[in-house]
Amino acid sequence: MAGEDRWDAVVIGSGVGGLVCAAYLAVAGRRVLVLEQAPVAGGNSHVFRRRRAYEFDVGLHYLGDCGPDGLLPAVLGGLGLRERLDFLPMDQDGFDRIALPGVTVDVPADPEEYRRRLVAALPRDAAGITGALEVITGLGRERRDAITAAADIPMAELPERSPHTVSWGQRLLGELFDHFGLSAPARTALAALSPNYGLGPEQAPVATHATMTDHYLRGAYYLKGGGQQLAGSLLEVIRAYGGELRTRSRVERILVDGRRVTGVGLADGSTVPSELVVSNADYRRTVLELVGAEHFPRKLVAKTRDSVMALPFATVYVALDTGLSDRPNANLWWYRGDDITSYYRQLAADELYPVPFVFASYASLKDPHSRQVCPPGHSNFQLMTLCPPGTARWGVADGPSREGSYRRQEAYLAEKKRFTEAVLDAAEEAMGPFRSRITHLETATPLTQKRYTRSTGGTPFGLAEWGGPGSRPPTRTFIEGLHVVGTNTRYGTGITGAAVSGIACAAQINGERLVHQVHSGRVLGDPARLPDRPADWDALAFSR
Repeated sequence: MAGEDRWDAVVIGSGVGGLVCAAYLAVAGRRVLVLEQAPVAGGNSHVFRRRRAYEFDVGLHYLGDCGPDGLLPAVLGGLGLRERLDFLPMDQDGFDRIALPGVTVDVPADPEEYRRRLVAALPRDAAGITGALEVITGLGRERRDAITAAADIPMAELPERSPHTVSWGQRLLGELFDHFGLSAPARTALAALSPNYGLGPEQAPVATHATMTDHYLRGAYYLKGGGQQLAGSLLEVIRAYGGELRTRSRVERILVDGRRVTGVGLADGSTVPSELVVSNADYRRTVLELVGAEHFPRKLVAKTRDSVMALPFATVYVALDTGLSDRPNANLWWYRGDDITSYYRQLAADELYPVPFVFASYASLKDPHSRQVCPPGHSNFQLMTLCPPGTARWGVADGPSREGSYRRQEAYLAEKKRFTEAVLDAAEEAMGPFRSRITHLETATPLTQKRYTRSTGGTPFGLAEWGGPGSRPPTRTFIEGLHVVGTNTRYGTGITGAAVSGIACAAQINGERLVHQVHSGRVLGDPARLPDRPADWDALAFSR
């Protein structure tokens, strides 16, 4: 092909992991092409607009650890973006409100105060809560310190320097709760935020829960302007260094010669040669479809085929013609019952109604001065709940077709309507009546997630089990020149987990310890190379 079509690196997918990796490769001097099958970049960080009045976030509902020492600001700051992104603090005295029968806990950005509030709400479990939280917060600190460290801890020093990791890192959260003899309500209160990673205590490693807990106890924030600001800003970096985004460009095949990657093949029949390919696509699809099982060791293929995905979310997007002035700037985690183990077992048994759990995220409280979120005097929020695995309940036997024809099927529409009404019923139990003030209502099911991101199981959380509970692949693969990033990797779920996977992958490719460097203040990208932003700069338009 022509020389201008030969790229130093090709990144498949424009989720946060892919864009962060692409940006760090770009500032290191590589010419990078990002290929995205959807019309707009951003993956689960993207937004959509309705009625020229409302903007809804798909996956960015809140961020942890975005203070002066924060991990995500450091990752973005290393690209020269620190002054372009503004993290708005939520109510640091209670950014998450946990509500279950007879128990309400406001989660603060303070581990000790968090413990005191849990003990005050559940005094009979005081000793168990204190013991479990000592492990959870200690393990969370150890894992974050390991990510930002200048060097790996020698194995001989692990018991002394990371005792919680050694004792509990590979064990399940349910085992921890058993060890400290916690009651069902105490388990539910401690694991109430587990839908942040889509696993119950019987499936989630303590390390997963500890990482998430540490992340938010360092403070909760919302990105000013919404999630699309991330994609737009990262694309500014990529383009400033000669890179390119191509949307509506679906990769059908990763090309391999022997044990080396040679490029990608697209759905339109064209190919893009490159000796470095980074897949931000779903891991199972990357291995089994885009590359092909024949190119990987049999054991890896077997555990990839047998892997289990985290549970999927479904979301009801709501706009009202009235404000939410009576609510704090906090998310709501509402549970119908007080036994979280029973709740996850219900989901595994394909039981959903009446809806047992609702997460409410109030965008118009988090970014009250946004000109996009909603008109003055209106409100914008999202109601989310985990769904049972599989597609049968939605009237689709084998998942959505590429054309999305399931959206017009009678069974799908009927179940979607039933689901929407059930979520609204639960939300009104939790929040009080609001149906009469609705000006916009829209529902995204797990099939919507699967159609837009082509994720196995329609989950945004990636793998739950890959050869064992909590096990996930590294960013490097057995094929030379092929790497993977995103929420399926060992760096965890959510926006920050995806971003860390991206910089960790770039670090491995470049042979540098980039997370430590940027967390220590190093700036690799030159802010002066970034384009000026006009007053009406639109991140969504820039991401197309």
